Amino acid sequence: MSTAEPQKRRGLRGFLDRLASSQSEIEAQELREDVDEVGATPIASCGGRRRFCVAGTLRTVTLRPRGGAPALEAELYDGSDVIDLVWLGRRKIAGIEPGRTVKAEGLVSMQDGRKVMFNPRYELRPGS
Repeated sequence: MSTAEPQKRRGLRGFLDRLASSQSEIEAQELREDVDEVGATPIASCGGRRRFCVAGTLRTVTLRPRGGAPALEAELYDGSDVIDLVWLGRRKIAGIEPGRTVKAEGLVSMQDGRKVMFNPRYELRPGS
């Protein structure tokens, strides 16, 4: 048996696994691979009150007032979990829209049982 055969089987196995997976499972796996590629931390591994770099796709973008001031909120999904990115005092940010791939860095905190990052530094990523 040559060394190429086991790799071929893994490739075939991977192909068959993808055929048996739902579209959302495939997308989640691709997002997890992208997180590794850009050197970000999986959102599921992020704990409160520490700085992290996360990457993923924006699912929703909403304008929600906080304390009487505008706040732009975006839900970022990386295939492992979600985090809310909140920009205080902003009504709109060019490029921050559903479906966009983003890398964000900031302090992760917990609010109402959800992970939140306020005023993160962000980078719009190509793709999607």
